[in-house]
Amino acid sequence: MAYPNQNPELSDKSKVVAGILQILLGGFGVGRFYTGHIGMGIAQLLTCGGLGFWALIDGIIFLVSDTRTDAQGRLLRS
Repeated sequence: MAYPNQNPELSDKSKVVAGILQILLGGFGVGRFYTGHIGMGIAQLLTCGGLGFWALIDGIIFLVSDTRTDAQGRLLRS
């Protein structure tokens, strides 16, 4: 029996695309909408990406982290 958090399947979404979208358009939550995290995207949209700081830090973490997942819990592709 496979547990959801141990799913080796990769997402069809790319962490590089998510990171670049988040850095360039993070004030609108675009990187989060791309990965399927709608609630987080709306929060970033309403706060203008935490006045830009949240969006920038989030984008950098998307680019350097290997543990970021999409809304289904699958690891983002490199």
